[in-house]
Amino acid sequence: MRKTFSCVILSLILVMVLAPLALAAAAPAAAAPGAPVDYTKAIVIGCSLLAVGIAMGFGTIGTGVGMGNGLSGATNAVGRNPEAQGKILLTMMVGLAMIESLAIYALVIALIVLYANPLIKFVGM
Repeated sequence: MRKTFSCVILSLILVMVLAPLALAAAAPAAAAPGAPVDYTKAIVIGCSLLAVGIAMGFGTIGTGVGMGNGLSGATNAVGRNPEAQGKILLTMMVGLAMIESLAIYALVIALIVLYANPLIKFVGM
C-alpha cells in the first residue's frame, strides 16, 4: 500500500514538472527562424498548470482526510449506540456533502485557471 501510494505521488510530481516544460518547448516552434522568442505566455501557462496541480492535490487530500475522520467518528458512534444509527447517518451524510463541496470548489477554480485563465490577458498576447 505504501509503495503504491509513493509511486502515485512520484508520478504526479513528474507530470506537474514535465507538463510545463513540454508546453514551453513547443512555443518556439511557431516562431520564425532567427526571430526573438517570447516565452512569457508559455511561462504563465506553465505556472498555471503547476498551480492547478497543487490546488487539486491539496484540495482533495484535505477533503479525503476530513471524510475519513467523519466516517471514523460515525462508525465509532454507531458502535457505541446502535439505536441512534438513523440520526448519526443523517448527520454524517450532511457533513460529508459539505466536505465534498470543498473538493468541488477546488475543481471549479482549477478549471477556471486552466480554460479561462485570467492571467493571459496581462501577458499582452
